[in-house]
Amino acid sequence: MCKTCILIVFLFLNLLCMATMVRARTQKKAPIRVGVAGLNHGHAPMILNYKNKEVVEMVGIAEPNRELAEQYAKKYGFSMDIVYNSLEEMLDKTKPEAVAAFNSIFGHLEVVKICAPRGIHVMVEKPLAISLDHAKQMEALAKKHKIHLLTNYETTWYGSTHKAYAMVNQDKSIGDIRKIVVHDGHPGPMEIGVGKEFLDWLTDPEQNGGGALIDFGCYGADLITWLMKGERPVSVTAITQQIKPDIYPKVDDEATIIVTYPKAQGIIQASWNWPVSRKDMAIYGKTGYIQTIDALNMRVRLHEKSQENTLKAEPTKSPQQNPFDYLAAVIRGEIKSTDDLSSLSINMVAMEILDAARRSAKEGKTIYLTKK
Repeated sequence: MCKTCILIVFLFLNLLCMATMVRARTQKKAPIRVGVAGLNHGHAPMILNYKNKEVVEMVGIAEPNRELAEQYAKKYGFSMDIVYNSLEEMLDKTKPEAVAAFNSIFGHLEVVKICAPRGIHVMVEKPLAISLDHAKQMEALAKKHKIHLLTNYETTWYGSTHKAYAMVNQDKSIGDIRKIVVHDGHPGPMEIGVGKEFLDWLTDPEQNGGGALIDFGCYGADLITWLMKGERPVSVTAITQQIKPDIYPKVDDEATIIVTYPKAQGIIQASWNWPVSRKDMAIYGKTGYIQTIDALNMRVRLHEKSQENTLKAEPTKSPQQNPFDYLAAVIRGEIKSTDDLSSLSINMVAMEILDAARRSAKEGKTIYLTKK
């Protein structure tokens, strides 16, 4: 073959390769089809108001309370044609790839029992489960049927959360962790005016597993486990109170949880009695400290001789800026959820902490998870 022919063939193949690459880059990915299990969680508007339809398409809702569904349909503009009385019917009719659970925590296990055998991924609202027993059943189902089982927390999408982690575990800015103090809560669900459907199960120990201890203690359990790189604590000690038994007669409204490690300690202060809503934490290392004030603002003092400085973290970027971009990226294999804040591994340890905390408060003693 002459040199000119070889050159022509080479150029043709090169152009063909470039055209294929350009087409692959410009070809739109189909949105992930997501169904919704329940609307009686106060966080359900997150998906109803989700705007990026090119990433996630809400294809169906399982909600037996037609009146509640109609209220949301009018507010958010979805058709009642996509609302079904049962989860099984919704799955059969709409064929979602994933389900976002916005039902009671007790109901999380049932969602996984129905979805996992069908190969449908599940994201639940925090915490993962109502009990460690339920969590273990959910974990077994997820592993058996090879689905992603993720847990959503508001603080997962805070830029300050990720900046703090990077400073502590990557930059080593404050030395080894010695103490983590996490504050979460608000003046109380009744006081801030949550909807009746949400309040009914949130204050029912059979449906929520507890009060403030579960509702807001889960944030600290998740964050501390993540900051400690998945390490199981040595012990858990908890105290709960009913400061407002006239409002919350069935569940605690105040909880303090102490989590110990061989060379560190975590303190979780979960409350329905804070004067203001808050989700913040302080991480104390051997040489300095880092405080997250809100989603972006931070206070930092790196060593004793330095002054405290304010810092503003960068907002998180897609796909880690909200739960649904993240869910789609995990399903597509663009990111791996192995040891992040939403991962099953981190949340199984978080559930051990919550389960031990509930036992500790009930029995009035420290619960040891590992050998002393």
